[in-house]
Amino acid sequence: MEQDVGRDEMKRRTETPDFSSPLEDETLPQNGEVLEPEAEEAPAGERMPLKEEEEGGSGSEDDPEEEEAVESDSALDVVDKDLQCPKEEDTVKLEGSPGCKTCGYLLVRRAKRFDKAQLVCRRCYRGNLASIHSFSVNYRIQFSVRGLNQGQVWIGGRIAGRGHCKSFRWVDGSSWNFAYWAAGQPWACGGRCVALCTRGGRWRRSHCRKRLPFICSY
Repeated sequence: MEQDVGRDEMKRRTETPDFSSPLEDETLPQNGEVLEPEAEEAPAGERMPLKEEEEGGSGSEDDPEEEEAVESDSALDVVDKDLQCPKEEDTVKLEGSPGCKTCGYLLVRRAKRFDKAQLVCRRCYRGNLASIHSFSVNYRIQFSVRGLNQGQVWIGGRIAGRGHCKSFRWVDGSSWNFAYWAAGQPWACGGRCVALCTRGGRWRRSHCRKRLPFICSY
C-alpha cells in the first residue's frame, strides 16, 4: 500500500509543470544571435565604460599632448594666421542625407589633426566636423570615402570630461544618439577622438594628433 502511495506521489510531481525556473526564454539569444552593443543607438551624451577606467589607470587619452589636441570651442575661435582653406581639387562634395536636402558633407583629402580639421570646417565652410545620427548617413559617408588610401577619416566625435565623468560628444553640440563602433570599441585603449574606417564604416577611438582626411558638415 505504501508503495502505491509513493508511486502516485511521483506521478503527480512529473505531471505538474515547473514554473520556478529562473531562466526566461527572452533572456537567451534567439537563433544564435549575438547583439553587438557598439552598433546600437546610444543615449545622448552616454558615458561609455572605457577600458582604462575599469582597470583604474589613466590611459593614454589623458596625456597632456592628447588633451592639447582636443581644444575647447572657445580656443578654436581664435584666429589661426596660418590657416589655409583647402584647394578645390583636395575636396569632394558628398550627397546630402536622406530627408535633409539642405544638409551638405564635404570630404577634405588633405590630412590634418583633429583640432585643425575642425577649424577648417568652421573657418572655410561655416560648419563642423560631421556628426552622424543614423546608419543611412554613416553608409553614405563610408561609401564616398572607401577609395581613399588612408584607412580612417575624422568625424566630429570626441571624449569630453575626465576621470569618471567622461562621455562622447559631437563638436557641433548635437545629441549623441547613434554609434557604429568597430569590434572591441570604444572600450579598448585609444585616443580621445573618433575616426570612421573607410572600409566597413565602423568607428574607432584614435589619437587626436594623428593626421587624417576629414568630413565636414555644413
